[in-house]
Amino acid sequence: MKKTKFILNGLLALATVLVFAQCAGNTNAGAPAPTSPAAGGSLNMKIAYVEIDSLLSKYNFWKDLNEQMIKKEENIRTTLNEKGKKLEAEAREFERKIQNNGFATRERAEQEQARLVKQQQELQALQQKLAEELAVENQNYNLQMRDSINSFLKTYNQTKGYDLIISNTGFDNLLYGNPAYNITDEIVEGLNARYAPAKK
Repeated sequence: MKKTKFILNGLLALATVLVFAQCAGNTNAGAPAPTSPAAGGSLNMKIAYVEIDSLLSKYNFWKDLNEQMIKKEENIRTTLNEKGKKLEAEAREFERKIQNNGFATRERAEQEQARLVKQQQELQALQQKLAEELAVENQNYNLQMRDSINSFLKTYNQTKGYDLIISNTGFDNLLYGNPAYNITDEIVEGLNARYAPAKK
């Protein structure tokens, strides 16, 4: 479920990027400029689309980022679970001592209770801090992904000369597209060729 959440976040970020991706840098200087339909001419635009779901499932950079996020989330969950179990065991021991009059004085029991309450508060604060850090990191990964695709599309479009590249995420943006205009595999191939994974 968490993996799906990260993929959906990536999809949203990429959809935003690609919907508004009108790549400049067209090197076809001899190509006629598009004319406005209002001026009586025909609008000859070169358009293509990219299937975001397919792009994400095949782009190695996104797969690596997603794997890193899943590992970090698992590490956070493990850390919090271990601390939570330790605190639960101490709370059970405290209850056992209370029931069996295991504290020498009432003040000593109150001190132990205060210590356990403080530990619980610290654990909650840690949980919130780690969740916020994970959200910020996820946002940074989405920005890296967007920048990576934007950068590639600018270079790619210098030779292709598209006026508009549209994203397709199910039925969100594109209800129908002729498969001849689908450049997803070409984009994935170029992105993966350019991507050099970090050495582990």
